[in-house]
Amino acid sequence: MDVLQAVCQTLEQVKAQNPLVHQLTNFVTANDCANVTLALGASPVMTNDPGEVEEMVSFASALVLNIGTLNGQLVDSMILAGRAAALKGIPVIFDPVGVGATKLRTQAAERIIREIPLAVIRGNMSEIKTLAGINEGIRGVDSTAGQEQGQVVAASLSKRLGCVVAITGAVDIIAREDEVYHITNGHPLLADVTGTGCMSTALTGCCCGVADSVIGAVAGIAVMGIAGEIAQKSLAEKEGLGTFRVRLIDAISAMNSDTFKTYAKIKGA
Repeated sequence: MDVLQAVCQTLEQVKAQNPLVHQLTNFVTANDCANVTLALGASPVMTNDPGEVEEMVSFASALVLNIGTLNGQLVDSMILAGRAAALKGIPVIFDPVGVGATKLRTQAAERIIREIPLAVIRGNMSEIKTLAGINEGIRGVDSTAGQEQGQVVAASLSKRLGCVVAITGAVDIIAREDEVYHITNGHPLLADVTGTGCMSTALTGCCCGVADSVIGAVAGIAVMGIAGEIAQKSLAEKEGLGTFRVRLIDAISAMNSDTFKTYAKIKGA
């Protein structure tokens, strides 16, 4: 499979089809997740009330579940939406933010994985290792785990859960069982802006709404990395994180096949 070509086709299809991406996400990053969804060419809907999520997700092309700011009602809504999506064959992308930090988060993640067929799990190294049963520690929602054995962990967890597993970090790892890709795009400033992981999950949802889940994950995560590089290059000497955040969304909005091909650093393992 020509991954680069497949991703470029996916980006074109997002803009052409304008898929609706239903996102039950955290209130810290909801606005940015909605904006990057629009910037890539998809449409966001962020409703999370249990009284309407089943009906709303029926109109969607993808469902994103993010436990960043967790409460019991939100988890119930996620289960309702996820089950409804599964009945209609709508891909579900799960971001287990901070799993392992508290009992509530861990139990919520376990319930979602147990009760909802997932297309993609996207997390940092600590989160994915925690889901795999390897506890190397987490500080709040920030990863403290090392990069060691990332590919093995991603591939093993993918086989066990039957979905794509994506680990984002200095080197992004996307695995569907033994099919593994490494992405080396990105810039350290991405780690200094709240919610870039959540935004990566939102972009993955956009792409999974029109493409195979492994290509959708590669596309969404690579777009964020490339946009980070472009945004950083555009900064003037005295411009900082606020400007970087705006330029990041600008770069996603301007993303096209030519830009993607110029910057993409994707390798199969």
